[in-house]
Amino acid sequence: MAAQTLDIAELEPAELEAAVATLGVERFHARQMYRWVYRRGLEHFDGMTDLSLPVREQLEAALTITTPEVTAREQSSDGTQKFLLTLADGRTIESVFIPDTPAMTFCVSTQVGCAMRCGFCLTGQMGLVRNLSAGEIAGQVRVLARELALQDRRFNIVLMGMGEPLHNYDATMKALRMLAAPEGLALTPRRVTLSTIGILPALERLAHEPWLPNLAISLHATTDRLRHELIPTSRTQRLADLVAACRRFPMKHRDRITFEYVLLDDVNDTEADATRLVKLLRGLRAKVNLIPLNEAPGIPFRRPSDRRVDRFARSLASAGLTVSVRKSRGRDIRAACGQLIVEGGPRCSPGQRAAEILSD
Repeated sequence: MAAQTLDIAELEPAELEAAVATLGVERFHARQMYRWVYRRGLEHFDGMTDLSLPVREQLEAALTITTPEVTAREQSSDGTQKFLLTLADGRTIESVFIPDTPAMTFCVSTQVGCAMRCGFCLTGQMGLVRNLSAGEIAGQVRVLARELALQDRRFNIVLMGMGEPLHNYDATMKALRMLAAPEGLALTPRRVTLSTIGILPALERLAHEPWLPNLAISLHATTDRLRHELIPTSRTQRLADLVAACRRFPMKHRDRITFEYVLLDDVNDTEADATRLVKLLRGLRAKVNLIPLNEAPGIPFRRPSDRRVDRFARSLASAGLTVSVRKSRGRDIRAACGQLIVEGGPRCSPGQRAAEILSD
């Protein structure tokens, strides 16, 4: 019974080789199947024409290939596309394609919803519905590459969609290994960025992975007090401990850790915040990615003026930090950073307490 329900979409190449071997099929056929699934986007065995008909029929009877289904697709005025994908159990997630960034970029989800409850993020207001499997994470990339005809093109992946990647550690890392397989899309670590609030000790575990993606830390505050209010689940750790873990993180010669910082008007965008941020990151090979808030109903914060954003950026740059200001993409279709939400819409904002504490 297990062999009849074994899902190719959940297997790494070595696991697939072992699976076909138990069926009496030559192991090299696993590599052929992997290429068809990842490089051509096939979901059925009958199209795998370099396999004999008897082998295809045998595989069709014993194995399956589960793939997220495109339920809706929207395009922004800036070319960004948002995909609503339905999973096998009927749950839905969102993935985003961002063209010309300067490379093509897929923004991929790792969970249905998110447990981190960041007060400025719509996804966090959903709560966590469930983790995605490795096949569901990698499946988003397969689907987007197929739908956009990019299987033979180079593109980047950012794990910045719905969910916290390190909260679903094993499935996330397995999905990355599957996407990196030479038989598949052959993604290199430099083309993948994992965005996290910095869950310890998962971050320490990540540092010892042989296949190590680029790292982006969602910082968003320069004091423990404010960060714990903006990100309630960060209350078990201090900023000093998080930054210390980043200092120990292994990096190649030209690599930097990106620190993401959502700017909230008159909350974390003051000169004092800039000064503390410079002190916090001093000596780190770091880049600060400033993200002016993408406003949405239910989020109790405002986007700073361009003047305040520019002033904050200049303060960091003048102190020697490498700084960029993220241009919002797909805001008109709710595809921008912090705007992904499904499963019935937002509940009351967990960030309300953060707004209240600032008026104390």
